Amino acid sequence: MPKDHRPYFIKKAYLDFQSFYVRRFLRPQFEVLGKGYVFMKPWHVEIFGAPVELGNYAVVIATGDNKVRLSVWPKRQNQGRIQIGDFSLICPGVRISSASEIVIGDSCMIASKVYITDCDWHGVYNRISIGKAAPIKINDNVWIGDSAIICKGVTIGENSVVGAGAVVVNSIPAYTVAAGNPARVVKSLDPQKPFTPRSRWYSDPARLVKEFDQWDRDILRGNTLLGWLRSIVSP
Repeated sequence: MPKDHRPYFIKKAYLDFQSFYVRRFLRPQFEVLGKGYVFMKPWHVEIFGAPVELGNYAVVIATGDNKVRLSVWPKRQNQGRIQIGDFSLICPGVRISSASEIVIGDSCMIASKVYITDCDWHGVYNRISIGKAAPIKINDNVWIGDSAIICKGVTIGENSVVGAGAVVVNSIPAYTVAAGNPARVVKSLDPQKPFTPRSRWYSDPARLVKEFDQWDRDILRGNTLLGWLRSIVSP
């Protein structure tokens, strides 16, 4: 990992600008946006249509080459909806597209380049129709691996894991690991063993904020404005 040459006050200003951008440009596009959110590079987050709901303490990470896209294009009136629960993690390149309904529970982790869609978007014979659509339900504490595809009509049970690159066309039971194309259960998890969900990380949000701020101060201590500018010109 390359050294961050920014002085603390520059990074703090950058984080404040990100928060301003979310409040000014993204919040109005959400039907619901909970408290305690973190958006990294929010100018690479695209929201199309409504309603889109995002719960408390969500972390959304986007990059210029892997934008996060949340899209609602209803098949019929009063259809089309994306609801994402509390403590969620959405990584770069995630696309979620709804014509019916997509509900994602609490403490879910969605890895890079995952595609979740509740619709075919074209008919097999009628290519100008929107195709078939059916709701998707992803229960609490599900981990979806890199580049997986979750298709229409699927339910994923709580605490389950979807492997990288999997194509999920049938429902996945709770407490299982599914992988492959099409995805099949390859392992069962022990429901008697304790799970540590992302919500545990936020047991004391105020303390967590202070710890991250102190971490930035320690890591960036000694950095100067001149040194940062020099690193940009001659890295």
